[in-house]
Amino acid sequence: MSVLSITEWALEKTENVGSHTLSLLTVDDDQIAVGHQKSIAVLSDHYVSEQRLSRAFETLGKSGVANLLREKLPQTKRIRSGDFGEILATEYINEQTDYDAPIKRLRWKTNRDMPMLGDDVIGLSVDCNGASILFLKTEAKSRASLSQPTITVARESLDNENGLPSSHALTFVAERLLELGNEKLSDAITFAQLKTGIRQDQVKHLMFAFTGNAPGRYLETSLKEYTGPIPQIAVGFRITTHQAFIASVFNEALTVNES
Repeated sequence: MSVLSITEWALEKTENVGSHTLSLLTVDDDQIAVGHQKSIAVLSDHYVSEQRLSRAFETLGKSGVANLLREKLPQTKRIRSGDFGEILATEYINEQTDYDAPIKRLRWKTNRDMPMLGDDVIGLSVDCNGASILFLKTEAKSRASLSQPTITVARESLDNENGLPSSHALTFVAERLLELGNEKLSDAITFAQLKTGIRQDQVKHLMFAFTGNAPGRYLETSLKEYTGPIPQIAVGFRITTHQAFIASVFNEALTVNES
């Protein structure tokens, strides 16, 4: 399975803002092509499982794979942007944090050109015997030009449900994990959700912004203004060619699977 290998093509600088963490990733112009190819490699896996792609190839050949992806990938610029922000956030969690985001929820979209509701990504961390589970509630935003109102909306989403992951999101993840055969992790979520309850000290927040302009001051302001009890991580991922980058990744993902 391909990985995005973010730090191979993006430079990350991390600092503390009070008790919280701010990480800024920037991509030099000479590394954009590297990130472009790695993004193409991971894109299809976020919409279609490897097993289903393999099955399409076995039964219909390469054209079948391309047609399957064409049916799954969004067509509108706005939805592609939002989806790609969520994909980057998921990959970042898996590569750069102590949490795991095991469910690529875009595979379960019912309408490719509509956004999915609920928490964008839920990261999970479980101790070796499954006795304790921690949650990383994530809100991902993607904007060609990030602004403070967008950050305000992200903060409101993170603060919903007293800052805890939503019941809907937890149920979705637990059910998908069960379908994928990960009974232990599914049961750990269900036990925390329905038996013991989830406390705020089991939760961290991740605000992830993918943008074409410099996101640092907006994210830093949000961290400084937050007065709640939940530890915060803010990540700004900047590619100056934001819109063109996204369009090219989606378009070339189809081309690669057609040839």
